[in-house]
Formats: sequence, structure tokens, C-alpha cells
Amino acid sequence: MTQPRAQDEPTLLHPARGYADEPMPLAGRAMLAAGFAALVGGGTLAARRAGVRLPERLHTGDVVAAGVAGYKLARIISKDKVTTFARAPFTEYQERAGRGEVEEQPRGGPVRRAVGELLICPYCLSVWIATGLVGGLVAAPRPTRLVIGTLDVVALADALQLLDRAAARSATGS
Repeated sequence: MTQPRAQDEPTLLHPARGYADEPMPLAGRAMLAAGFAALVGGGTLAARRAGVRLPERLHTGDVVAAGVAGYKLARIISKDKVTTFARAPFTEYQERAGRGEVEEQPRGGPVRRAVGELLICPYCLSVWIATGLVGGLVAAPRPTRLVIGTLDVVALADALQLLDRAAARSATGS
């Protein structure tokens, strides 16, 4: 293990100094985390003022359906060719990734790059999406279930497309 250089030591004004050898958009990530917390807090306060009561528990079927829908929505936002217009200000195209998806890299300054990181990471987006879907199930269950059902149908159709493609390859031996 190498000894840190003096210029790599954290200070009161730069507590993350020396964290990584390459530039990291830590300020942008902190702003996104603060924004997420503000959205959740604001949504919770608004729901409380509107008289929304928290359920004792979520139904297993809702959790499973929301999980599938969250997976699919995260893929649509982070990888689909059709949604590149929304990611383009924050990312740079790299290559096609198959199945109508693309690979991109984040770009820009700390905030822009952090948003780009979020937008191309389906795992990162899943936290935001799951929070929205669960909040929707609590505050507005009927329309939220409609959105979840739609995304579940798309995910099922995707799975069937993949199975069909695999069966066709198996039948032709390629």
C-alpha cells in the first residue's frame, strides 16, 4: 500500500480529496442524492397532507409486479435506442448493444456527468423507479397498477421475443 501524498489528503474544504485517481463527479452525485431525498420527503409530506395513510404492508403480488415493471422501465430509460434523445445531453454514444439497446458513457461536468451516470445505469435508476412505483401504490394504487401492468406486459413480450429467437436459432442449428 502506497503512502498518500500531501496533496491527496482530505481537508475540511475538500473532504473527498484523494478518493480516486480519476476525476469523480462526487458533487453531482451528492446533488442527485439530495434531490432524491427532497423528492421523497416532499412526496411524503404532500401525501400526508392529502390524508394518504401508509398501508400495514404491501401485497406480494404488487411487489412482484412492481419489481418486473421497475426492471423494464429502468431498461427502457437507460438502454433503449428510442430513449437516446433523453440521455444524449448527458451521455456519449459508444456502440449498439443488441436487442434495440445502446451503450453510452456519461460526459460533462460534475452534475451533468452524475446525471449521465444515473441515466445509463439500470441498477441506479431502479432505486428511483421503485420508490416512485411503491409511492404510487400507496398514494394512487389504481393508476399505478395500470402503469405497472403495462410495463409487465412489455417485459413479458420481450421475454417471449427472446424465447422465439432462441427457438428459431435452435431449429436452424445456428
